[in-house]
Amino acid sequence: MRILVTGGAGFIGSHYVRTLLSGDDPEHVSVRVTVLDKLTYCGNPANLAPVADDPRLTFVRGDICDAGLVDALMPGHDTVLHFAAESHVDRSIGSDVPFVRTNVLGTRVLLDAVLRHRVRRFVQVSTDEVYGSIAKGSWTEQTRLDPSSPYAASKAASDLLALSYHRTHGLDVVVTRSSNNYGPYQFPEKLIPLFVTRLLEGGRVPLYGDGANVRDWLHVDDNCRAIDVVARHGRPGEVYHVGGGTELANRDLTARLLAACGAGWESVDHVTDRKGHDLRYSLDCTKIAEEFGFRPAIPFEEGLAETAAWYERNRDWWRPLLGRAAPPAVPR
Repeated sequence: MRILVTGGAGFIGSHYVRTLLSGDDPEHVSVRVTVLDKLTYCGNPANLAPVADDPRLTFVRGDICDAGLVDALMPGHDTVLHFAAESHVDRSIGSDVPFVRTNVLGTRVLLDAVLRHRVRRFVQVSTDEVYGSIAKGSWTEQTRLDPSSPYAASKAASDLLALSYHRTHGLDVVVTRSSNNYGPYQFPEKLIPLFVTRLLEGGRVPLYGDGANVRDWLHVDDNCRAIDVVARHGRPGEVYHVGGGTELANRDLTARLLAACGAGWESVDHVTDRKGHDLRYSLDCTKIAEEFGFRPAIPFEEGLAETAAWYERNRDWWRPLLGRAAPPAVPR
């Protein structure tokens, strides 16, 4: 089997590729992987270093919006796993242009090539943020999309575009929507790596508003296992939720990160809340559990401790990236 992985040098995509090529699953022994990645500020070839010498891996630096390149790469692949995306909400508030270009137009370029070259399956990797905010209960896969940020709107548009190719053209499309991911190799502008790297250096961390915003945390390894299950066995045209089962207010997560890094609340700056900040996300993951028996395997306390320890051991990986991260939030 030949798989094209877009955004395969990013956080989740690279974890998927490393898992695919270094695991002992007999279904993966004969797999061949092509990674297509533009290597923007958060794309990092070092994320693929553990498998860089594997003869089953081919790396191509390029843009998913480059129709000529995509058309040349697509023939012979059986599946496309589409991880590539502009994904930082704060950056999308500053300028939504790269989000619309990559997340919407780039997805269209891929879908057009998949259809033209009769690729068997297209896996759209998405986010719970497409639903907006929910005060109580959890979203099902049938919930109406109601995105709040330009980032979330661009992902919602790309999801709907992918599903339209299934309904209009009969393309085999499946969509996964996950809750907040965390784990090693995550670019240090997202909450957990941002806080851990700053605290490890004796710095300060920004907590938006009163810290009441609630997110469900999912280890990247669990998300990649779920994506692999859906890629292999998901029903065409269906959406599958992937959650971690650990909902925490940001102030509670901050307390855990402070403890993990040996710091106190004096290291926290309370900063002005960002525009359109959703209060709570929550996914109902009954569908993937009932159809495939999938459940997250990594307890949050264990995963968080291992993640903090990874960043402590791998300062040479993240220190060179700090200059690329989004500017820090402004204190209130």
